[in-house]
Amino acid sequence: MKVESRIFEIIMVFFFIVAIVYAVLAREPVGTAGLFLTGGLALIIGGYFRFVSRRLEERPEDNPEAEVSDGAGDVGFFSPGSYWPIAVAGSAALVGIGLAFFYVWLLVIAGVLLLMAVGGLVFEYHIRPAEH
Repeated sequence: MKVESRIFEIIMVFFFIVAIVYAVLAREPVGTAGLFLTGGLALIIGGYFRFVSRRLEERPEDNPEAEVSDGAGDVGFFSPGSYWPIAVAGSAALVGIGLAFFYVWLLVIAGVLLLMAVGGLVFEYHIRPAEH
């Protein structure tokens, strides 16, 4: 995770420098605030990755002397597929459309669908196949 944190720290430095140059040259507060906030968000993500990298064991990506074969083997556990994220995204999009056009009826329907989809995502379970 050290590589990822370094990437976000470079992005943070870039946006802070650009924000300072933009503030001096443009004297426009909204763009300056946006650039500083973007740098701050990159700082938060980079700091989180740096914090997490201290707790994890070193990965082959973090070792400059690593070989390709060091990364061989199981990568990790990936949960089985689920259709609930599609339902959450679709209902959230309907909520956005309802807010954009301020259709109260659409907000109510989309809100109920969103609650159902989030509930389905949180409380879904998978039937394990019988072990032989």
